[in-house]
Amino acid sequence: MIVKLVKNISEEDRFIIKDLKIGKDYEVIGIEADDYRIICDTDKEPYLYPFDCFKIVDDTKPSFWVTEFGEDGEEYSCPIKWNQVGFFEDYFDEVKEVKEQFWADYKKFYNNNSN
Repeated sequence: MIVKLVKNISEEDRFIIKDLKIGKDYEVIGIEADDYRIICDTDKEPYLYPFDCFKIVDDTKPSFWVTEFGEDGEEYSCPIKWNQVGFFEDYFDEVKEVKEQFWADYKKFYNNNSN
């Protein structure tokens, strides 16, 4: 799935995007509560960004994603190992095994990119 950043301020929550470039296409590596998980340009970390700042360029979702919907219909889609409760919380808490799992999966599934 490919999206283009079209604005850097989310209307929904006034979130300001400082680490992506307006007009650039980005590969979405997951969707959480309808927001997009994208590897940022500055520190190459997998952050969440508000969906309303992007235009969809290619809505094709990878076949290796699993998709679930929350109580209010919000979408959660990503590789199955990342779909565990607390996975990205552990990632950003610097849990070594989780970080290693993420980057191994990222290289496996998104081998056209590098970190």
